[in-house]
Amino acid sequence: MKDTTDISVAVLDKDKTATPTLKNNIQQSRTLPFLLTGLIILMDQLVKSFIVKNWPHEGSFIKDVFGNDIFWIIHVRNKAIAFSLGHNLPDTVRPILFVILPIIVLGLLLWYYFKSSEFSCLQRWIVTGIIGGGIGNIIDRIFRPDGVVDFISIKFYGILGMQRWPTFNIADASVVICCIILLISIMKDPRMSKTRSHDE
Repeated sequence: MKDTTDISVAVLDKDKTATPTLKNNIQQSRTLPFLLTGLIILMDQLVKSFIVKNWPHEGSFIKDVFGNDIFWIIHVRNKAIAFSLGHNLPDTVRPILFVILPIIVLGLLLWYYFKSSEFSCLQRWIVTGIIGGGIGNIIDRIFRPDGVVDFISIKFYGILGMQRWPTFNIADASVVICCIILLISIMKDPRMSKTRSHDE
């Protein structure tokens, strides 16, 4: 079922003399979710700045949150991407893969976000969450020469050969969680269900 944005776009396509109020409502429905983008960037950068200011040395153990070794706060730097992939790449290559390429990807995602009428209201909020997380880490890669600040460490009990999950931050969590929710929402989209039924 399409959201009100999709319906409004359809109305505009049929009636080029649509009122300014309707156009403003469509614009607001697409720009309002960027409040989430701003909130994620703000939270991510504030926490990172707090950690760097108070525990400036990389590897500083800050706190075992619950006292049971499950959830640590620890200052770690990552000059690569998720799971430290690309850590051994030359310094000349890293800016291209870890800064320029992500900026291009985010730019394309933004372009599609405003161009497409296929997103539901929920999906628009999810996409802006992904954008916020992406920008949060790009800021670190540009302005923190020592690497992205990671600080959340979760015990993983040897699953997949890892005693602890790779250390991450708020921006990472936002991207991963929003991507999972987006995938679920796409799979549960009635339009996708109709397409699968038709193919069968």
